[in-house]
Amino acid sequence: MGKNHVTYTLYPVSVISISVISMQYLTKANLNLYNSPQLSELATQAAVGRYLKILTSTSLIHVRLCEDDYAGWLDPKDLQHLEEVSEAYVAPVLTEREIRDRIEGAIAFTHAAMSVPNQYLWGGTVAPNYDCSGLMQAAFASVGIRLPRDAYQQEAFVKPIEQDDLIAGDLVFFGSPEKAKHVGLYLGDNRYIHSSGKDIGLNGIGISELSLECDDVSRNYYLQWRGAGRVVESYQPNGSEANDKLG
Repeated sequence: MGKNHVTYTLYPVSVISISVISMQYLTKANLNLYNSPQLSELATQAAVGRYLKILTSTSLIHVRLCEDDYAGWLDPKDLQHLEEVSEAYVAPVLTEREIRDRIEGAIAFTHAAMSVPNQYLWGGTVAPNYDCSGLMQAAFASVGIRLPRDAYQQEAFVKPIEQDDLIAGDLVFFGSPEKAKHVGLYLGDNRYIHSSGKDIGLNGIGISELSLECDDVSRNYYLQWRGAGRVVESYQPNGSEANDKLG
């Protein structure tokens, strides 16, 4: 994760009123959400046009993104980039066929993201720097399909499939026996596109293979192979916090 320290300014409690908590807001700028009130480590990002709800009535701005139920802490200075909306977020409802018709666009998004200078950013969901699941979420969102935020959540959300049944647009997962920690988008011909970190990856977006007989990055991840899944629906939020890594 890119750990950029942010100076934290304590705003008066009066900044946030109780009535604000019942409202939804639209983001007018790309915003960072952090994993603690100290704003020291990125949890996720909210691109322009995302909906969020404020959860606290104090100067510590705890928010939840409406599209994926992901929570984080907002820098109080970024309140100026929120616009109150009169109509709440409505999640898209898509059939499996409708999703399949849009997959080509999601794949094209990842190739476009790879074509510009980028590096891996833990918590990144906004161009040019993404983490693995952030790239998947942004790619599908670009064609109107909503996914959960983290790799393990995406693994639980998709329809499990066998490796032999993979087709372009499926998600491939890697990690430990206990939990998915990495995800990529299958392209066909045993290849997938993903954003990977410095330690065993590419420090950015690239294409790897599902093989042990290949480059080091492909081999490193294939040793952590967990399985694959197909997106057959668009995520429907339930209004509760989805992430478990907030401080």
